[in-house]
Amino acid sequence: AQARSLVTASAERCEVAPEPAGACRAAAAAPGCPPTPPRFPPGSAHASGGCGQNPSVWILNYDIMARFRRRTCIILLLFILFICSIMMALKTLRPDRAGFGDPFGLGLLPELQQRTVLLDSKQNSLNRVQADPVTRVNNLHSIAVNTMKASLPPVNKLEEELSSPNYNFHIFYYSWFGNPQFDGKYIHWNHPLLPHWDPKIANNYPKGRHNPPEDIGANFYPELGSYSSKDPSVIEAHMKQMRSASTGVIVLSWYPPGMADENGEPTDDLVPVILDYAHKYNLKVTFHIEPYKDRDDRSMYHNVKYIIDKYGGHPAFYRHKTSTGRFLPMFYVYDSYVTIPEIWANLLTVSGSQTIRNTPYDALFIALLVEERHKHDIHRSGFDGMYTYFATNGFSYGSSHHNWASLKAFCDSNNLMFIPSVGPGYIDTSIRPWNNHNTRNRVNGKYYETAFSAALLVRPEVISITSFNEWHEGTQIEKAVPKRTGQMVYLDYKPHKPNVYLELTQKWSEKYRKEQEQWLM
Repeated sequence: AQARSLVTASAERCEVAPEPAGACRAAAAAPGCPPTPPRFPPGSAHASGGCGQNPSVWILNYDIMARFRRRTCIILLLFILFICSIMMALKTLRPDRAGFGDPFGLGLLPELQQRTVLLDSKQNSLNRVQADPVTRVNNLHSIAVNTMKASLPPVNKLEEELSSPNYNFHIFYYSWFGNPQFDGKYIHWNHPLLPHWDPKIANNYPKGRHNPPEDIGANFYPELGSYSSKDPSVIEAHMKQMRSASTGVIVLSWYPPGMADENGEPTDDLVPVILDYAHKYNLKVTFHIEPYKDRDDRSMYHNVKYIIDKYGGHPAFYRHKTSTGRFLPMFYVYDSYVTIPEIWANLLTVSGSQTIRNTPYDALFIALLVEERHKHDIHRSGFDGMYTYFATNGFSYGSSHHNWASLKAFCDSNNLMFIPSVGPGYIDTSIRPWNNHNTRNRVNGKYYETAFSAALLVRPEVISITSFNEWHEGTQIEKAVPKRTGQMVYLDYKPHKPNVYLELTQKWSEKYRKEQEQWLM
């Protein structure tokens, strides 16, 4: 009776089912849902039911589903193991000091979040100053310098928090930026658009000046905004960034007292404060002597004497250990090729009429090499080495990576230092809109790493980095953030964080240290 009731119920289910699925759909095609061959022995309580399905089909379906579940579990387990192995492999590529979520290279799980520092506007404070413009600028300058000295904090646990400085990594630094809060006006951020030397080409491009703070003379936008180089918080932030990148020597752009570039103001009075902050972060400072009118052997002698007399006693003043065991100051000389070798020889050779050799002001002088012929001029001039500065691979003979091996060989055979300059990229169309052909895309950091790789191949004693903050030419590794203002969209470091180039510098600094140990062996 129980079996008959089950059969009756099953038949009724088949008759009322509007759209049987699977095996039921095939069974429902015939009237009355005729029974299929039994999958249990006849007379079993389970011999009928299940929409007329054969019990053996149920067993077969069960076996198939069981095998499918086992196979799915095995595949899932293998997939999890594969992901774990990939994560462990990527983990080995990070700097040892990085946290698990920290970025550690190019294209490897970049963090998409960008930190933006919102700087408070302090323009109202300027409106309260009632003095005339000249007096106001002088007062603001004095306040800025005094504030910097007063706010200089004591040395703390920075050595434990930041990677150790590498004194063979020299980085070019510019202190020529200004804003109304500290300087009474914008300096350099309002850089003019430079015309092309050919008037026919110049007429095809815009003219005028940039209008900070939204419109600045750069293709990237700083995380610190349109800052002043006199702002103590900015100097502090810069030193911390350079130290976090494991650089060791700041190559400070320098003009003699009272002089400046055509778009700037004198900055020599900032040097003592920069030295103080550099010392706090265990960094050293050397000088990048810029070209100025009538620079020659005599003026350079006075420049070097002034720098050593005034700043040489500071603990942050850089001295390089030579192969003979002497510790000498080092000076980079920009556009050295403008002066003929005979003039330089008066200063830099032992027999020169204005010689600085074997005097208290003797130093290492590093000349800029642009063209191949300059290497012979540098040697005849009495320089101690050469650097390449430009971050544009292929722009000049010196900046072309494939020429570094031959330049290093020339320097080795003539007892000269070869200091290749690496950079993250180049773009200066914000101030030279006609110079697009010299742009070098950063390729999310790959361009920078390629330059480092080329530099390490020649085993240099020192590597220079162009630059920390030359924003006009887009060579900066300082933190930059995304920004859009009106019709202007600034470039940025996405998909990486604002500090990605600091981290890449730190990575290659550590790599250089390890490889240098092998070179010395």
